[in-house]
Amino acid sequence: MAVCSVIIPFYQKQPEILSRALKSVFAQTFQDFQVLVVDDASPLPAEDELAGLAAEDRQRIEVIRQDNSGPGGARNTGLDHVAPETRFVAFLDSDDEWAPHHLENAVGAMTRFEADCYWDAIEGGSAFYYHFGMATVEEKTPTTRLSDDPVVLDVPNLAGVMLQNWSFMHMSCMVLGGDLFPKVRFEPSLRLAAEDVLFFYDCVRNARHPILCDAAGAYRGEGLNIFHSIDNSSPLFLRQQFNTWVALDNLARRFDHNAEDRASIDSYKRTARQQALWSQAAQFKRRKAPQWSLLAEWIRRDPKLLTSALELAAGKVMGHGRRAAPGQ
Repeated sequence: MAVCSVIIPFYQKQPEILSRALKSVFAQTFQDFQVLVVDDASPLPAEDELAGLAAEDRQRIEVIRQDNSGPGGARNTGLDHVAPETRFVAFLDSDDEWAPHHLENAVGAMTRFEADCYWDAIEGGSAFYYHFGMATVEEKTPTTRLSDDPVVLDVPNLAGVMLQNWSFMHMSCMVLGGDLFPKVRFEPSLRLAAEDVLFFYDCVRNARHPILCDAAGAYRGEGLNIFHSIDNSSPLFLRQQFNTWVALDNLARRFDHNAEDRASIDSYKRTARQQALWSQAAQFKRRKAPQWSLLAEWIRRDPKLLTSALELAAGKVMGHGRRAAPGQ
């Protein structure tokens, strides 16, 4: 049985994206793995992407087909199919690629330091400007350096650090140990936003020993990315912001938090409300009806959305009054 299972959720319309990702998997310096590709009712079937691979590589890939349930649901299916004897699970988005030493660094560090949750760094283009590496984490927060080559960090308050800014974490850079992956799952209903953040936090809080590695483990691709393809003019934007708020609310309820961490969560929830309301105001300005049913659903769960809406309306009225004053 393979030491590591690689889970790749697949839903793409462009050819050669999955085959490129798989080639980076089979180019790993650590080769004791099997691959689970979960075809999430992809418009381009996963099998079409395997034709260019060597026969011995195709034999190490299991394709699991399912009705469309989003990336979290697909990853859950992959986790459910991992053999009990497997020691590690690694995730790879189908449009990303791994650096050759990703699995070697992960398995080596996790074994050496008895860790069960691991991230290394990701590199990307200009559209990935918000991401930062583990060296920045080391500069800004107390850490213990466990290794210099590659740099491996122990962050005592990793949960609190990620609540300040989780942009150093990426799904394609994450590896879980055998004590952790059987008991953590994604919330698939949050498919438009934040299901990865909620999963990351669940893993950090449930892990015995999470570690970070500053080596580049993955390169960000340019395939279908649901989250970043939705701007505030899209009818999906309100759902995206609502799902973000729901993920943060679940995160707040699931665990105990100190005052600083709770303030971080509240700040992100407030931002989701503001983004949602500004998008609906922009729709109204374009003479499009606001999404009343979803707004009502949000208000039922979060009455503060109504308070924020009233504050926004009052601010607009006051702003118009101030601008009108000189002409009176």
